[in-house]
Amino acid sequence: MKSSPMTIGQVADHFGLPTHVLRHWESVGLLSPARVEGSHRRYTHEDVVRVASIVRAKQAGLSLPDIRAFLAAGDPAARKDVLRRNHRELHARMTALRAALDLLEAGLNCTHEDIVTCPNYQATLTELLGRTRM
Repeated sequence: MKSSPMTIGQVADHFGLPTHVLRHWESVGLLSPARVEGSHRRYTHEDVVRVASIVRAKQAGLSLPDIRAFLAAGDPAARKDVLRRNHRELHARMTALRAALDLLEAGLNCTHEDIVTCPNYQATLTELLGRTRM
């Protein structure tokens, strides 16, 4: 990564993002790159670190308002509140994804002609079946 200021195109290419994403993040207050010569954006190392933080937070599932609150929080307690809430939400999504992966693996490993009769497959459905009274 270059240490001299980078253009919007260079930053976008580095992170594999379209330039309009960086412009949008700027419009919602997540970025504020310097402007030079005809209002062209120039991203400093600090700006690029901020873009990396936004990218990683998006990968973790944080919304743009939560990312803004996280990055703008001058108070560690406020920052941790945002992170705690998203931590709980991410764990819930991970639990759902694990259950989905277990279902797919049970289906792939099943040798029964009718998958619905497979005990291993049925075991992956126990939570859903527990909700149904027959």
